[in-house]
Amino acid sequence: MFKEVDALELLQTWDVCDLPPSKVAIGCQWVFKTKYNVDGMLERHKARLVALGNNQVEGEDYRENFVLVVCITTVHTLLCLVAANQWEVYQMDVHNAFLHGDLEEEVYMKLPPDFRHSHPEKICCLRKSLYGLKHFPCCWFKKLSDSLLKFGFVQSYDDYSFFSYTHKNIELRVLIYVDDLIICGYDGYMLTKFKEYLGRCFAMKDLGKLKYFLGIEVSRGPDSIFLTQRKYALDIIDGTGNLGSRPAYTPQEQNHHLASDDGHLLLDPKPYRRLDGRLCYLLHTRPELCYSVHVLSQFMKYPREVHLEAALRVVRFLKGSPSQGIMLKADTDLSLDVYCNLDWSSCPNTRRSLSAYVVLLGGSPISWKAKDTVSHSFAEAEYRAMSFALKEINWLHKLLKGFGINRAAPTRLFCDSKATIHIASNLVFHERTKHHNE
Repeated sequence: MFKEVDALELLQTWDVCDLPPSKVAIGCQWVFKTKYNVDGMLERHKARLVALGNNQVEGEDYRENFVLVVCITTVHTLLCLVAANQWEVYQMDVHNAFLHGDLEEEVYMKLPPDFRHSHPEKICCLRKSLYGLKHFPCCWFKKLSDSLLKFGFVQSYDDYSFFSYTHKNIELRVLIYVDDLIICGYDGYMLTKFKEYLGRCFAMKDLGKLKYFLGIEVSRGPDSIFLTQRKYALDIIDGTGNLGSRPAYTPQEQNHHLASDDGHLLLDPKPYRRLDGRLCYLLHTRPELCYSVHVLSQFMKYPREVHLEAALRVVRFLKGSPSQGIMLKADTDLSLDVYCNLDWSSCPNTRRSLSAYVVLLGGSPISWKAKDTVSHSFAEAEYRAMSFALKEINWLHKLLKGFGINRAAPTRLFCDSKATIHIASNLVFHERTKHHNE
């Protein structure tokens, strides 16, 4: 707590003054957290002073309250390029990141609790953003992006958390996830110079080569980069009490009837929702769970006992392969291959179809997704699945262009429906084929 207050005063986060008339001071409180390393060992105890931003009034105390985070597909793409080009990749963290943002609005806060003050009737006039404020992420990102633009970086329009620097033969790439930064390039001198520049702008912590990012363990070999969420998967298994259970061979039963089951509702749906949310985050490195988690997410509002049993089956499947992940190969042929498929009228209640795709960059998976669509026939459902995948292809083309890769060869899109292939390749009138069924 003393270290946190010292850091706040060092950054000149507030000025102690009297509360002006017609102004209301929001409260604050302490939040404590225990930080662990990737091996599960204790790293440190952390105390954070948090403002009660729920008392702020929109339009008076703040205007925008969003935070930009990098898309996980962009992370996969960047690491795939790092493996192919044999670049160096590092990770940096910012001490008290949100405290660096400058406030434009007038915000007043009560003095920190549990500390003695010579003038307890005084309040804090905030000059810098503070954790808990509605708009503190916006202030921090603006401060960081301005520093990167000043150095010479260019912000991507396809992923606003991606910045690129190109000067003569020097290339640097930066990905931002709130206060965690991935920095990569092949020029060691320029990388060191850039990290020193960030150290002068902010209180940075150099974490060395990328090994652990957002709960994802990064293992690099001479010909590949392996991504896994082993620790996160083991935490899920331990949290549900399945460490000693027998592993399941598949994440979900074949020909399941979860959507039509009318069994007993869960008395407390919160554990199911929390487990489903944790499984959703696990999809960053486990594409084989995409369909199962997609189905389980449909019952978040009114989960039943059978749905919880199906979610626990996914956990038991993780028990047999907690270290499973994705391999990003060091392949210089960075061609895009996309596979799409569907399950027509898969939902017995809504009769919606399921569309899914997976994108391979140089033979390495970088993007995958499953989504419900409305289709009148099998051929139309396949055609919509191709359209669904094509949107991702168009975005990836723009993203790769920002990475400095100008694609000459067309992207190959694979589909197993002859009717759909004929419709996609035929430019004549399609009205007569929209309800065609194979």
